Amino acid sequence: MAFHGEAAPVLVEGRRCGTCALCCILPDIDELNKPANEPCRHCLSGGGCAAYETRPATCRDFYCLWRTDASLGAEWEPALSGMMLYAQGPQLTVLVDPAHPEGWRRAPYLAALEAKARTLKADGGYVVVYVGDVVTVVTVVGA
Repeated sequence: MAFHGEAAPVLVEGRRCGTCALCCILPDIDELNKPANEPCRHCLSGGGCAAYETRPATCRDFYCLWRTDASLGAEWEPALSGMMLYAQGPQLTVLVDPAHPEGWRRAPYLAALEAKARTLKADGGYVVVYVGDVVTVVTVVGA
């Protein structure tokens, strides 16, 4: 996620949003008065945004980690995994589609999130998973 004054992220070549619209459904978006886990009123069926040209900076500047982090494999594509990841400082946030609440606990996702938590912990960071109203901090045993 780029913030005002920051350079836009470099996108991974060949990765497109396609029909995925999890970034228009899972997060809350204050500027649009959109609660979490509800589609934005501008979200089009099959992907895309009816207000694309006038969307707020929050939307305009956002790219999920699958679009910007080449280390995430194809299995992390949000439409496939049912999860959207983004980084905020030392925190990795995982928003999980409530229609697939246990998906993040399955292979290969949980092991990868635990490894990321271990790496982030060394710098004071952590991994937090949101499934609807349930919040889980991924803990690392023995770290």
